[in-house]
Amino acid sequence: MNEQKNFALVTGASSGIGLALSKELARRGYPLLLVSNEEARLAETALELEARYQVKAIALYMDLAQSDSAQRLFDYCEANMLKIEILVNNAGIFFFKDVTETSCELAQTVINLHVLTPTLLSKLIAQQMIRDNREGYIMNMASISSRMMMPGIALYSSTKSYLRCFSRAMRHEIFDKGISITTVCPGAVATGLYALPSHYMKLGVKLGIILPAERLAVQAVKKMFRCKAEFIPSGFVNRLFIFLVATMPQGLVRCLRKYLLNP
Repeated sequence: MNEQKNFALVTGASSGIGLALSKELARRGYPLLLVSNEEARLAETALELEARYQVKAIALYMDLAQSDSAQRLFDYCEANMLKIEILVNNAGIFFFKDVTETSCELAQTVINLHVLTPTLLSKLIAQQMIRDNREGYIMNMASISSRMMMPGIALYSSTKSYLRCFSRAMRHEIFDKGISITTVCPGAVATGLYALPSHYMKLGVKLGIILPAERLAVQAVKKMFRCKAEFIPSGFVNRLFIFLVATMPQGLVRCLRKYLLNP
């Protein structure tokens, strides 16, 4: 087991981008604290990473949508004397639905996962790093949609917009103390998050519209270690999409929404 490096804490680590990031960090020799609400899959992931990369991998089953989850997770680290060198706030949820048709419980889940928990975890882990006079890295997984005000994903895009703004601002507060925050804003990634049919997923990857999670993980970790403030993968395509959406007349946005709902 590789015990020389301090731990990397990854939320949403049992699938998708979180799993890909966990593999990339394990490949680089980091012991892992893996957190997810998928208990069985998380345990399997920890065993697989330990066997493949010869690093310690701790599986911690926890629902990060609970309002006290950040404090409970931090208390777990303190009680087990886990020094966190890398924090990856990745856990999230995605769906297409108007705000008025979304239950209050689901809206609260989105807000807690994308706003409350990553905010408090960033604060608590950064405080631990400063207290122990250690350098460290924080990666906050936002989204390309953080720059887009599109119907159907209002809760998702607005909470990711908060996370992006928060991360960029907090970065200035702690950078001179040896802690870097990198905000990652991917577009579509080949995971199960969007419930996209497999043939569409393969076509999107082939056309370069959808990015494989493994490629995103490699690129994002590189940017994090280079202390980059913000990273938009597959730059040209995503930046073009941001421009097109930003300049689209609002009337056209509403027309497209009606068409998509009633083709």
